[in-house]
Amino acid sequence: MNKIKLAVLGAGPGGYTAAFLAADLGMDVTLIDLNKNPGGVCLHVGCIPSKALLHVAKLLEETKHAKKWGIDFGDPKIDIDGVRAFKDKVVAKLTGGTGQLVKQRKINYIQGRGQFLNPNTIKVEKTDGTIEEVQFDKAILATGSEPVRIPGLWIDSPRMIDSTGALELKDIPAKMLVIGGGIIGLEMANVYSSLSTKVSVVEMMPQLVPGADKDLIDILTRSLKPRLGSILLETKVVKIEEISEGLKVTFEGEKLNEPAQIFDKVLMAIGRRPVTKGLGLENTSVKFSEKGFVQVNSQLLTDDLNIYAIGDIVGNPMLAHKASAEGKIAVEAIAGHKVAFEPAAIPSVVYTDPEVAWAGVTENEALKKGLNVEIHKFPWAAIGRAVTMDRTDGMTKLIVEKDTERIIGVAMVGQGAGELIAEGTLAVEMAATAKDMALTIHAHPTISETMMETAEMVWGLSTSIYRPKK
Repeated sequence: MNKIKLAVLGAGPGGYTAAFLAADLGMDVTLIDLNKNPGGVCLHVGCIPSKALLHVAKLLEETKHAKKWGIDFGDPKIDIDGVRAFKDKVVAKLTGGTGQLVKQRKINYIQGRGQFLNPNTIKVEKTDGTIEEVQFDKAILATGSEPVRIPGLWIDSPRMIDSTGALELKDIPAKMLVIGGGIIGLEMANVYSSLSTKVSVVEMMPQLVPGADKDLIDILTRSLKPRLGSILLETKVVKIEEISEGLKVTFEGEKLNEPAQIFDKVLMAIGRRPVTKGLGLENTSVKFSEKGFVQVNSQLLTDDLNIYAIGDIVGNPMLAHKASAEGKIAVEAIAGHKVAFEPAAIPSVVYTDPEVAWAGVTENEALKKGLNVEIHKFPWAAIGRAVTMDRTDGMTKLIVEKDTERIIGVAMVGQGAGELIAEGTLAVEMAATAKDMALTIHAHPTISETMMETAEMVWGLSTSIYRPKK
């Protein structure tokens, strides 16, 4: 292994996970990234800072909710500088940790921008102004993704921000529009609305989080509506112009009360695209799909036999944990192990309040594919732990094969769904049956009991609700 020289271009969750495993296996590893420490978009301007702010938002919402329990904290005094400092401290701690792990593993970390000169050489324009060429036997491409901006709508103004700008938290605008009702847009809407901003969300599709099962999103939407200025579905933004009062946004849709509104800030959160330009990939045999993703096989090997690719650049879902898993498979393939990236389930989580999470086959997918399944749904209002938390706005759903009773999909909405989905992911990955789930003793009182009770519904035997099997 120590004869293998591996170069990893991009130090996000996929890149640094791959580099760390390769070093643990004894390879000579060079890790290249523009940031001072590994972490990529996720740790620096994505998953981690957003979750720090969402934790603040959740606390603020709970203090309001506590009035129902006889506890009144009064109106919170928000120190925006303090909130920003907390978020920055979280980022610094975790990225500092990855930096230490690089040193402990004796990885050659180069801070700079890499570009392939040929299938065995990367030229790095270092941040100190010098240039270094890295020779490698194998390389892993892990350059991630960047926010999409619509050229016809994006304007050059400090009032116009993308997800990175939203996480900077420079101020708390009085009124903000979020363009895009997907995961990133809703998480930021959650943060800013809790900080007292009147947030409106506009989405072209008939529901928020397009692609997710409607029954889950309906529960989320009902919870969000009282906290947001408005939710505009099946509506497009056709024009944005800056005026003295702010940004004037013109909408187009059949259900509009106001065709134009003025906002202090507009957040464009319509998705992300792979970062593949300027990498010198034309000097290699790497090929792309019609949608611009790097083509790879089940071992994450590109059409260039020396170069592997992982993460957002190889296709959806664009998730950090998917990139990390791919990074491990790529390294093991380089090491000569018999491996393939063939997960039965990749969990997805929307970190709003309530959270939405799913893994495996969704109900939408099951119906489209005509799968012979049963759909079982358990309302959290019937479980003791949810009632004690006064959070009955939840539901757990299992998609079960009729013939085998195998669990092929799990989905849920509710407080803590992002943690609970791990059990569902394991069930799908291990081909567990509904009987396996039902016979597993779950601690009481916990929200996890909803998994057991939903499984019991396959035979109409759920303890907490009477719903006999048809």
